[in-house]
Amino acid sequence: MSGFVEKPEPVEVPGLVHLHTGKVRDLYRTESGELVMVASDRMSAYDWVLPTEIPDKGRVLTQLSLWWFERLADLVSHHVLTTELPPGAPADWAGRTLICRSLEMLPVECVARGYLTGSGLAEYRQTRTVCGLALPEGLTDGSELPSPIFTPAAKAEVGEHDENVSYEEVARAVGAETAHRLRQATLAVYSRGREIARERGIILADTKFEFGFDGEDLVLADEVLTPDSSRFWPADQWQPGRPQPSFDKQYVRDWLSSPESGWDRHGQLPPPELPPAVVEQTRARYIEAYERITGLHWA
Repeated sequence: MSGFVEKPEPVEVPGLVHLHTGKVRDLYRTESGELVMVASDRMSAYDWVLPTEIPDKGRVLTQLSLWWFERLADLVSHHVLTTELPPGAPADWAGRTLICRSLEMLPVECVARGYLTGSGLAEYRQTRTVCGLALPEGLTDGSELPSPIFTPAAKAEVGEHDENVSYEEVARAVGAETAHRLRQATLAVYSRGREIARERGIILADTKFEFGFDGEDLVLADEVLTPDSSRFWPADQWQPGRPQPSFDKQYVRDWLSSPESGWDRHGQLPPPELPPAVVEQTRARYIEAYERITGLHWA
């Protein structure tokens, strides 16, 4: 069992049709067909949307994505048309709302890994592979890979777990040419992001992207290189062989899996409320990621 602890009611805005409530974002369509994407402060972990929100999280995700979209535009086009609020939108949508092109989305989570951790580490320990790609012996938690790898996953519904799949399965699902384009774009964007992050003292361990088509144009969609979609580690504390300190939601995952939470992630009960200290520490990590990456002060 997983999903929303309590699914929120969508905000009603004149002229907008509510399409979907996701783990973090609410999606609407305008009368002229554009998509309106609103990033909430919801936090998800272990396939659950938690009962406690993280203040400012939606604005951090949106503003950081916009910063990255600008720096990746020469590699791949993106879906953002404007950040102006639709008429009648509530004031608290400011800073967390994107008006976007409507795309034919591809059913693939495009994951790039430069370091071994998470589900990739779990698979490696069993088979010495990740998504069917053979890796050298002797790697451990946090090891840098010989070169970045494309390790796609099948998109899951809210409450379900994304499942790692092989490149061949992606090719069968979307066609060989599209699979090749996805791999090329994913690794190119990851490599650019990794270089920029490294200049700021941050390791971009892995990340995931979503792409869609606008005609023949492959377009980067959703969010990009945020603490929700990426693992960011402080470079000066990187030490393979153990879990790494991070600027992402790993802090929340660690608390949920600790005795302090009293929660069994494999059981039937939903996760508990986050304590105020965990909320504040998580918010601080998201803001620090934004400030260190962009060089801008969070206001």
